[in-house]
Amino acid sequence: MAALRIRQDYSPSDLRTRAAREKDCRAALRLLAIANALEGMTRAEAARLAGMERQALHDAPEKEESI
Repeated sequence: MAALRIRQDYSPSDLRTRAAREKDCRAALRLLAIANALEGMTRAEAARLAGMERQALHDAPEKEESI
């Protein structure tokens, strides 16, 4: 499986802060899943904890253009 490509200029704690301020619940969950993946969780585990499918997490960085 290909590696999850995520910009590295935001730390997981930065993403969690942004998620807490995000008004769109789905966007906040994507940010939390990306933060989990950056911290070393498998893509499947990070997605599951955010209530999403692994493929949705794979697609998330493309949806979050600011990430």
